[in-house]
Amino acid sequence: MRKIFVVVSALSLASFALQFVFAAVGAFTRPAGDGAYALHSVTGMAVIPVLTLLTVLFAALARAPGRLVGLAALPLGLVVVQALLAALANGATDAAGASTPFGLTIAGLHAVNGIVAVHVVVNVLRGARQLARPEPDVAAPVAVREGEPA
Repeated sequence: MRKIFVVVSALSLASFALQFVFAAVGAFTRPAGDGAYALHSVTGMAVIPVLTLLTVLFAALARAPGRLVGLAALPLGLVVVQALLAALANGATDAAGASTPFGLTIAGLHAVNGIVAVHVVVNVLRGARQLARPEPDVAAPVAVREGEPA
C-alpha cells in the first residue's frame, strides 16, 4: 500500500503541474471562447478531487501518520477555495462585463492558492516516499563481559 500511496501522490502532483499548463493554454487561446479553459476546468473539478480522495485512501491504508493523512486531504479543501475564487473573480465585472481591479485581485489569489496546493502535494509526496522507505535493520546491542572473548 505504501508504494501505491507514492504512485498516487506522484500522479496528483503531475495533475497539479498540468493545471498550470492548462491555465496557460486557456489564457493564450485566441480567440478566447468558452472552451478555452475546458481542460483546466475538468482537471480541477474532476481529476484532482478524485486523485486527492485516492491519495487520502491509500495514505490511510498505508497506515501513514494522521498528520500526513490530513495533509493528503488538504488539496480537496483548496480545490473548493479555487472554485469559489474563480466564481468570485468571474462575477466581479463592471456593467460592460469588463474585469475590475477587485476581480483581477481575486483572480491573482486563485493563482496563489494553486501554488499553495502544489506545495501541499509536494509535501504529501515527500511524506509518502519517506513512509515507503524500508526501515534500516538495527542490530540489537550485545553485552560483552570483561575478560570474555567477543
